Amino acid sequence: MRILSILSSLSLVALLLMATGCSSVKPWVKPYERDNLADPVMSLSRHGTADAYMHHVYQARESARGAEGGSGGGCGCN
Repeated sequence: MRILSILSSLSLVALLLMATGCSSVKPWVKPYERDNLADPVMSLSRHGTADAYMHHVYQARESARGAEGGSGGGCGCN
């Protein structure tokens, strides 16, 4: 009988521990901390800042905003 009560109490504790995993997930990053994640250094590219600069240079040469993804024209003279 003693083993049964110990086993039931252990299973109750295990059940309670497993139930805590079902709680709702709260966002870990606060809205005012998200600007740190939007830094170009945090991008998937190896050289995020250099890629951003190259996109800027390409846009200036094409004389069109967003020229890296669509059709843009221009001589590049400002």
